[in-house]
Amino acid sequence: MEEMKNDQIKKTGTTTVGLVCKDGVILASDRRATMGYYIANKKTPKIHMISDRIGMTIAGGVGDAQTLVRWMQSEIKLYELKHSRKMTVEAASTLLANILSNYKYYPFYVQLLVGGVDEKPHVYSVDMLGGVTEEDITATGSGSPIAMGVLEEMFIKDGSVKDNAPIAARAVGAAIKRDAGSGEGVDILIITPHGIETLTEKDFKKHSG
Repeated sequence: MEEMKNDQIKKTGTTTVGLVCKDGVILASDRRATMGYYIANKKTPKIHMISDRIGMTIAGGVGDAQTLVRWMQSEIKLYELKHSRKMTVEAASTLLANILSNYKYYPFYVQLLVGGVDEKPHVYSVDMLGGVTEEDITATGSGSPIAMGVLEEMFIKDGSVKDNAPIAARAVGAAIKRDAGSGEGVDILIITPHGIETLTEKDFKKHSG
């Protein structure tokens, strides 16, 4: 019975990656959501802006993840209105970690990345119990071991977002080929001090060419 219930929960089996570049941050993901072995949705957004310079990727239970996205957007907006300044990426990841830690006995089934730019680019990995690590490259979800293999081999440390965007796409693409929980194409979000850029596979070649 428990197995049946788990199969009926919509999940992002997922591959998401985060890369820190010299001039910004790259977040990338696939689009597939599953319910057990059933592909429940082929256009699930897994990268969300939680402020104008901070993004968050989601992996795990869709309902839990979407709740946390809305929660973070509200808390960050309240902070900025109250203090008249932007929340840093580190503060946002700490806030998220504190929320998850407070619910560790009834946890949100998620694995999240928080990435953005304040004084410099940052990416933080946040687990379901509130553990936080800052990373130069990282991946989450069922396809993460495959994606990390590509990133470890190809990531250009201190390279630009233009240098590393094709590598982020390749990492997610490699996971899609081998991980049943990942699929339906690649979405990419680039965050720099100058703004954000959202890319799909159709315009990715033009961006990286």
